[in-house]
Amino acid sequence: MSEPGFPGEAVRPSWWQRFRAWPRTVRWSTYVALGVLLALIAATVTGVMLVRRPFPQVDGTIKVPGLSAEVEVVRDANGIPQLYADTTADLMAAQGYVHAQERFYEMDVRRHTTAGRLSELFGPDTLEIDEFVRTLGWRRVAEEELALLEPRTRAALDAYADGVNAYLDSHTPSQIALQYTVLGLGGLDYRPEPWTAVDSLAWLKAMAWDLKGNLDEEIERALVSADHTPDQVADLYPDYDYGAHRPIVGQGAVVDGVFEQDAEKGGTRNPQRPAYTADQRAQLAGLRSALADLPHFLGAGGSTDSQTDGWGSNSWVVSGDLSDTGAPLLANDPHLGVSVPGIWVQMGLHCRVRSDDCPFDVAGFTFSGVPGVVIGHNADIAWGFTNLGPDVTDLYLERVTDDQWEQDGRLRPLEVRQETIKVLGEDDVTIRVRSTAHGPLLSDVSSFYDDLSTNAPDDPSGAGVAASPDTRGAISLAWTALTPSTTADAIFDLNTASDWEGFRQAVSSFAVPAQNIVYADRQGHIGYQAPGMVPIRKSGNDGRQPQAGWLNENDWTGDYVPFDGLPNVLDPAEGFIVTANQAVIGPDYPYFLTDDWDQGYRSERIRDLIGQATAGSGGLSVDQMAQIQLDDRNPLAAALVPRLLAIDLPSGYWSAGQRQLRRWDYRQQADSAAAEYFNVAWRTLLAETFHDEMVEDVWPSGGDRWMAVVTRLLDEPDSTWWDDRGTQETETRDDILRQVLMDARDEVTRLDSRDVEGWEWGHLHRLDLEEPTLGTSGIGPVEWLVNRGGWEVGGGPAAVDASSYSASLGYTVDSAPSMRMVVSMADLDESRWINLTGVSGHPFSDHYTDQTDLWARGETLPWPFSPGAVRDAAEHTLTLAP
Repeated sequence: MSEPGFPGEAVRPSWWQRFRAWPRTVRWSTYVALGVLLALIAATVTGVMLVRRPFPQVDGTIKVPGLSAEVEVVRDANGIPQLYADTTADLMAAQGYVHAQERFYEMDVRRHTTAGRLSELFGPDTLEIDEFVRTLGWRRVAEEELALLEPRTRAALDAYADGVNAYLDSHTPSQIALQYTVLGLGGLDYRPEPWTAVDSLAWLKAMAWDLKGNLDEEIERALVSADHTPDQVADLYPDYDYGAHRPIVGQGAVVDGVFEQDAEKGGTRNPQRPAYTADQRAQLAGLRSALADLPHFLGAGGSTDSQTDGWGSNSWVVSGDLSDTGAPLLANDPHLGVSVPGIWVQMGLHCRVRSDDCPFDVAGFTFSGVPGVVIGHNADIAWGFTNLGPDVTDLYLERVTDDQWEQDGRLRPLEVRQETIKVLGEDDVTIRVRSTAHGPLLSDVSSFYDDLSTNAPDDPSGAGVAASPDTRGAISLAWTALTPSTTADAIFDLNTASDWEGFRQAVSSFAVPAQNIVYADRQGHIGYQAPGMVPIRKSGNDGRQPQAGWLNENDWTGDYVPFDGLPNVLDPAEGFIVTANQAVIGPDYPYFLTDDWDQGYRSERIRDLIGQATAGSGGLSVDQMAQIQLDDRNPLAAALVPRLLAIDLPSGYWSAGQRQLRRWDYRQQADSAAAEYFNVAWRTLLAETFHDEMVEDVWPSGGDRWMAVVTRLLDEPDSTWWDDRGTQETETRDDILRQVLMDARDEVTRLDSRDVEGWEWGHLHRLDLEEPTLGTSGIGPVEWLVNRGGWEVGGGPAAVDASSYSASLGYTVDSAPSMRMVVSMADLDESRWINLTGVSGHPFSDHYTDQTDLWARGETLPWPFSPGAVRDAAEHTLTLAP
């Protein structure tokens, strides 16, 4: 019987009545499914809320205590902020607030790193890093530096910290970063402490470590020299070829302690330092196992260890005579390790009215956690950096008895202090840090060094005291960055300099890391200056290998190369300046800078491309400058490919790779089959030629130095380096090259495709971006939250587009142009820039990796600078109000 409804019409049962009529098991299954669905919806909503909660407010008004007037934050479509204020204090506070909005978790991790406090956040897994950094004492040095800075720098650092703290005071950890939420789920009960000026200064120490010079080569030489002759070691560390690859500064000399660019070559040559004796080499052999472990600790603070000789940077500047604008053009692309977020935050800092109280009108690339602009341009000048790479570190082999160390036959007391490290979930760890006059004992960092030996190294001079049974070997580090300096002053002075003299005055404070700095101004001048603290050594120390610390003749003098004596040039006759980590100046320069220059492939290629572009009637354009940055020509190919093609191989499968090389133009585009085969052959050649000759810690990385080594060996077909120690036969060059070609064919087939038509360099040469903390946790879902990857890119080691890989590890990109910029001094609004990742440090923000696709395609973004151009590009405007 139907229920009543309209007259004559049966009423259909409701959905609930129909559901109740289903079998019980079906109903319960549905309950479960609905429950799961509701849980998933709730989890999705919660997840979206947690992910989006830390995103910065970019419109409207925010009250910020301490400001004296309103500050505008204008963001473009890529989230790049331009800040406008009336006073320096307000501008720096606003920069601190905006950096904290976008990147505070990164800032917090950086300060924990530089203070040796990572274990407070991540537990015992980071304890060795903390012990190493505490031993070096980065934060202790930064605390000493604070008192040396100019009052205006101190005030700017304090104002910046006030801005950061204003943000922290109004946000909980889950509102600051998703990473804090994840760490909280893992048991971390944490709220960030207030930011300080020292937190900003300490990060400069980490950058100095990352760009510290030739310490890795010093360790490698020690390892290789243990079982190779001096001539064999020299084969692996070739001298710089000044004839083929010109230095940065090709004119001038030091006269009465001052570098004069128009002076005739003169002055004294580098002092000749004695070669290592057989006894000293034997001592190094005895420390071989200890030094083999040392790079692990050296890489913990920043870059990897001996695998980075392919790293570098490009920067060049051309005069108005060579540009199509009639004014200078400046380009820069520093090459650093890859990660997400990238190291740089693009930003503009503008005073609405420039005055003594507010002199800033500057834009460029900033470090989160550090006020000011590091690389970029202001309204009057532009500047770019590459690493100068001077020898500013020395390892010393020490003889230590209890808490005393020996020098010149006398026992001297070690400086001793204690450091207590808090470890999440475990008891505190206390370490004793001991130092000689040279520096801290790295050998105290790990108990591994307790096994060195009770027999300290012998004294070849016979001048030392006899080693007692309690005397042990130890290793100390001398490094210029452990001497307090005023680099922070240089950043602010650069931001406000308006001419060549002001620029040189600014960079005279740039102590560490020592940089090549190119310059251009609106008046049409171009220039170059080498700043930095470069030690002057005594005659017994050539800086190439660990020194006997018990001999005073191996010490530094305590003096540094005077700034006025460092190479510089203004408006060179050829109309351009190229710096790409090559030799700064010729061998007649009287002061020792280093012998471990980049070999000059990139610098010479850039010079050639500038020459080609300016050979006609027209000058270089902004677009042409950007295209030079993308040049991916392999510098080794011209020497190696003809040798590979001269090898007879069976036709068909084995010779397929050779056929690709026959029509190759030596370019390394991501879709190039020939580039893939060549790079696999190159990695195979290094393994089959050198792995049998040396310990794994110093296996070839494949960078510029190894290209120079192999280029020379190609002309020596019977060199013993070609012989495989693992066989009874004596192999020659062509034996190895034939095996290389066949093994490379198998390797490409295994890694990519048997069909040559499927080969592409980008299939192997991928850019994967890892977040340095949670991104390496080993927990798949957590890594998925923060990591990004899969970009197929071209380039390679020692190419201008130096998207490099380590041949000892694989083909994945491990360093790359961290940003690219081209500045037009004719019209600053015509300048271009791009970042490796994006402005934001928040996973799932639109600006986390929004620039990476463009970067991988070789594209750049407009760089608005004038108020009108910034307004035209504006997508969001935020007001920070008192």
